[in-house]
Amino acid sequence: MRAMTYAKYGDENVLELTELPVPRVGPSQILVRVTRSSVNPVDWKVMSGGLDEMMETRFPAIPGWDVAGIVEKVGPDTPEFAAGDRVAAYARKMVVSGGTCAEYVTIPVDFAARIPDGVSDDEAGALPLTGLTARRAINALDLTDQDTVLLHAASGGVGYLASQLAVRTGATVLGTCSPASFEKLHRIGVTPLEYGEGLVDRVREAAPDGVDAVADFAGEALETTLAVLNEGGRHVSIADPAVLEHGGRWLWVRPDGGGLSELLSLVEAGDLTLDIDRTLPLEELPEAYRASREGRAHGKIVIHVQD
Repeated sequence: MRAMTYAKYGDENVLELTELPVPRVGPSQILVRVTRSSVNPVDWKVMSGGLDEMMETRFPAIPGWDVAGIVEKVGPDTPEFAAGDRVAAYARKMVVSGGTCAEYVTIPVDFAARIPDGVSDDEAGALPLTGLTARRAINALDLTDQDTVLLHAASGGVGYLASQLAVRTGATVLGTCSPASFEKLHRIGVTPLEYGEGLVDRVREAAPDGVDAVADFAGEALETTLAVLNEGGRHVSIADPAVLEHGGRWLWVRPDGGGLSELLSLVEAGDLTLDIDRTLPLEELPEAYRASREGRAHGKIVIHVQD
């Protein structure tokens, strides 16, 4: 099979298109013929060695944790799926090696969710990591229609999906972004606030009684969070473990086929919209990582692996 691999830590220049054996499929696993993957900042951070103290890497490593595709084969004791089923997954494993930027990948059966007929491969491939992260954050805040919530980086990959999920709870949603994204957030029912100097004052003006919950999807936001959060309020971050020292939760998304299935159903119903910047072929993965790393992608970059 064709696969993008890297034989040492580094930037996108260490990637090369190679030929590898199709992976074996074991008990309670499925072999997926990959049609789409997508780019998340964690992909190139892992490739640079940024998680080396946490996760083992076996070289040559195939990057990528998002996948949409078709079940090619099932392992023993895997009644949930059959060959030919369209599936998507957040396919992070305990060892960095057999990722999703390849023509085939094996994944544990409980990571996978069926793709509804009304959801495209591009949408399904773009959704898993960002969608499950957003879902985990909003569920952790336990929002109600009586709450006001502030989302840092509300127009980003995770933040845009979290914004939509937060609006669905009935809460009043404030979201930080650049002025260029104001209309994007207005359209989904979020009050946009420009990030940067003076943000605390802007939050207090929009929410004179303070905010009941905060989700940080960017980092370097803790000071603002603590300044506007009501006493007893809830706050989470996916970017700053320092929240643990101030009563907050630091979240690390888990593979979750059931949760992903819920999100895919929302996409099919038109209740959750993905922001896709561009689609690039597998051999252009280095450019995709470069664009992500340099902040040139305004939405998800989807990797077209094969039809």
